[in-house]
Amino acid sequence: MPARSLLTGLIAGLFLALLLQQVVVPTTHLPDHDSSPEAVESPLPLSESMAQVVKNTLRAARGRAWVAGGYKSAVSLQHLAQPSLPNSPASTSSSKASFSTTQHTMSNSKTFFEAIKDRRTIYQLNKESPISDKQITDIAEKALLHVPSSFNSQSTRLVVLLNKEHEQFWDFVLEVLKPLTPEDQFSKTEQKIGGFKAGYGTILSYEDPEPVENLRKAFPLYAHHFGDWSEHTNAMHQYALWVALEAEGFGANLQHYNPIIDQKAAQHWDIPLQWKLRAQLVFGGRAGEAGEKQFQQVQGKRLFVHGAKE
Repeated sequence: MPARSLLTGLIAGLFLALLLQQVVVPTTHLPDHDSSPEAVESPLPLSESMAQVVKNTLRAARGRAWVAGGYKSAVSLQHLAQPSLPNSPASTSSSKASFSTTQHTMSNSKTFFEAIKDRRTIYQLNKESPISDKQITDIAEKALLHVPSSFNSQSTRLVVLLNKEHEQFWDFVLEVLKPLTPEDQFSKTEQKIGGFKAGYGTILSYEDPEPVENLRKAFPLYAHHFGDWSEHTNAMHQYALWVALEAEGFGANLQHYNPIIDQKAAQHWDIPLQWKLRAQLVFGGRAGEAGEKQFQQVQGKRLFVHGAKE
């Protein structure tokens, strides 16, 4: 079809040029980048008119070919006539894929594996938040919707505590720890808990045992596995949330003050007692950086590949 359009356009242009002998044809063609406004309105003699007709016909045919080929972008005819160079800003602006959890508003633009690499344990936190509370809630909801679970059990439950509610949780932790901590060590414990309280929020990760028990009954052959798989599911939610929050500019660290805080939290936030608290993800603005990470050897020690093609 594009070839037929080009041939038809050429024939029509030549025929029109023959009919318009000695006639001056005005043009309304798009100017080149270095053309002056006067040049756009000036008439052209016959030979140049024929060349312009052919040029415009080719341009229109090319535009039709792009549309017929499924190109839907709103690209102007000027850009069709003069495509950007391979290294121009227009051609490179979208060449690097970015990882986003809350599109158009995220604090950092980075690839998926950059977000994974940059996710570190950050203990020095403050109450600055690069995104809104609504966006934090959306991240938790997306994790619950899209992180996998064994047999689609969807057994993970998340309780998001922000601002004063977050502070209240760590006050409860300190309250529970005080009678359990030697008096001469309590000041260090108080300082540590104060560091978590200094953050912006905490996400409590729970497992609901009901869907797990239902699976045990429905699939007795695998009954002894569902407990482990439930833990895997919860861990994946914790990690997805951690990476997502890091991608938005937060620092975070993962804590485990369960089960000593379970009952206190259940009473205050009306959480079912049968739910099992598995971890507490503390997050906030970065007031410090992670320490240097030591890597063990990967190839031949932690990674084994078989059957790969060159």
